[in-house]
Amino acid sequence: MIIGLTGKNASGKGVVAEYLKERSFYYLSLSDEIRGEIERRGQEITRDALIQVGNELREKHGVAVLAERIISKIEDDKNYIIDSIRHPAEVDALRKNGNFKLLNIDASKEVRFQRIKQRGRESDPQGYEEFLLLEDKEASNADEIKQQVEKCQDLADVTITNNGSLEDLCQEINMIIKDALMNFERPGWDEYFMSIAKVVSSRSNCIKRKTAAIVVKDKRVISTGYNGTPRGTKNCNEGGCPRCNSLSSQGTKLEECYCSHAEENSITQAAYHGISLKDSTLYTTFAPCLICTKMIINAGIMEVVYNTEYPLNDSSFQLLKEAGVAIRQYTV
Repeated sequence: MIIGLTGKNASGKGVVAEYLKERSFYYLSLSDEIRGEIERRGQEITRDALIQVGNELREKHGVAVLAERIISKIEDDKNYIIDSIRHPAEVDALRKNGNFKLLNIDASKEVRFQRIKQRGRESDPQGYEEFLLLEDKEASNADEIKQQVEKCQDLADVTITNNGSLEDLCQEINMIIKDALMNFERPGWDEYFMSIAKVVSSRSNCIKRKTAAIVVKDKRVISTGYNGTPRGTKNCNEGGCPRCNSLSSQGTKLEECYCSHAEENSITQAAYHGISLKDSTLYTTFAPCLICTKMIINAGIMEVVYNTEYPLNDSSFQLLKEAGVAIRQYTV
C-alpha cells in the first residue's frame, strides 16, 4: 500500500505522516530528495531554496523526477507513506507503480496560519500577507515545471479537512487506511507457483536457456529443480556441457548435452530426499520434452502447468493425455 500526501503548508501532512510511521508505514519524502540536492551543493536549506531547486530538477530531468527517484526505493513487501507531492506528474508516476492512494490534507487559511505561528520556524512567513503570497506561489503556476499543489489536490482520491482536533484527524485516517489496506488483490495459486518457478530458474547454470520446475501438493512446494549439469560436476557456464559450450544449433548434438532438464531435476531431487510425488502438480516454465514427460507420468504426477511451449510438444501432450495427466498453460 502506498499512501501519498498532498496539501498546502501547515495543513497537517506531517502529523498524518508521523501517525502512519508509528503504524509500520515506511516514510519517504519528495522534499527530502530536494534537501539532499541542496546539501550536495553546500547551500542552506530554506523554503525558497526547496522551491527553486525542485523547479531546477524538474526542468533538467523531467517533471516526474522526484517521484521517479522515490519509486526506485520502494519495495513490494512494505507499506509506504510518501510526503510532499506537489506536481500532477508525480501523482501520475506513483499511480503507475501500483496500489497508490493520494490523500489531500486540507484546512482553512486561518487555521493553517495559526499553526505556522505556533510552530515558530525561522523559515516560515512571519505575517499573514507574506503567508498568502508564498501560498499563491506554490498553489498553481503557468510554468509546468513549477509546483502545482492545487492540481494535485484535484487528483486526490480522498480529501480530509483538518480544521479540528488531532483526535478527529486520527479517527478519519484510521477509517481511510483500514479500508485501503484491506482492499488489495492477492495472486492466485497458479500465478503464485509459476512466479516461484521463474525465480527458481535464476539458479540455472545452463548457458543456453534457464528453465525451472516445481512440484506442488496440497498448495505446498515439495520439490524444485532447474536445468543444468549433474550434482558434483562442472557447471555448464564453467564449461561443463560440451553441447551448450559449442553453441550447437537447436535440435542438434543432443547426445552431447550433459545438462538435466528442470522437470527431470525436480523429480530426481524428490527421489533423492525420499519424497513421493503421487497426485501432485508440476509447474514448469517450459513445457516438458518427451523424456521428462515419461518421468512425470511414472512419478505419479497428476497435472502439468506450463508457462511457455516447447517446440516439439505434440508427442509429449499426446502421451500425457493418454496417461490421464492433465496439462494446461498458464503464462506469467
